[in-house]
Amino acid sequence: MHAQNQSLLDALNACIAACEHCATACLQEDDVKMMARCISLDRDCADVCALTARLVARGSEHAAHLLRECAEVCKACGDECAQHTHMPHCQACAEACRRCEEACRQGLQAA
Repeated sequence: MHAQNQSLLDALNACIAACEHCATACLQEDDVKMMARCISLDRDCADVCALTARLVARGSEHAAHLLRECAEVCKACGDECAQHTHMPHCQACAEACRRCEEACRQGLQAA
């Protein structure tokens, strides 16, 4: 089961790292208030991805529920980050979120 889910786990962990980095970088911006939604979604996304990764790794019967939510949160976070075209950390986060969203959707189909 673990080998079967390795690419999903990799995408989840990459998204966690990208979201944490993005939130930290956004907090260093001159206009932090403008980045509030981005920071909030980064934090939510990282947390949902972390919980999802744990449930997937242990083969939990509840993983499918989290995969659906994770895909939704990754999409919202990726869409928000993609709007900040002048910020490389947001663009990197948007890409990680898109990859994770897709991996979660594929994980649902395999379940």
